[in-house]
Amino acid sequence: MRRIIGGFGVIAVAGLVLLAPVARAADEKVPLDKIPKAVMEAIKAKFPDAEVTNAEKETVDGKVVYDIELKQKNRKHEMDIQEDGTVLEIENEIAVKDLPEAVTKAVEVKYPKSTIKEVMEVKLVKDKKEKLDHYEVTLETGDKESLEVTVSLDGKTIKEED
Repeated sequence: MRRIIGGFGVIAVAGLVLLAPVARAADEKVPLDKIPKAVMEAIKAKFPDAEVTNAEKETVDGKVVYDIELKQKNRKHEMDIQEDGTVLEIENEIAVKDLPEAVTKAVEVKYPKSTIKEVMEVKLVKDKKEKLDHYEVTLETGDKESLEVTVSLDGKTIKEED
């Protein structure tokens, strides 16, 4: 009986050791002066006058990715950049009035008692080419809580963010 219980203890410890790298894959805040040079160069190439307001680091598919938040000319932007400077995604804040009508209507139908507070157009980057992929829409619901949803370009698919 002791051997069985002892065996479970060894398995439990081994499981924790194996899960430790997964836990480290979570977002980690990065001081602005510790952002790698290649990442900063990628930011400046796209947004030369931007002010970086926040930086986080995470591991995605075994690669280190920096999630950068910035402001330029009173507009918010976000970028996902690998540590080698490869840009994966760019988000640009747009005015609510500039959201396509199909997207606005879809959100109003699904969340009738909400108000659209912020819209980010999300572009995926592949081979240095940007392609509009979807919108991230921040809503204020009837109970004054904030909710972020991802909406397809045609408004047909709406998913709540975790």
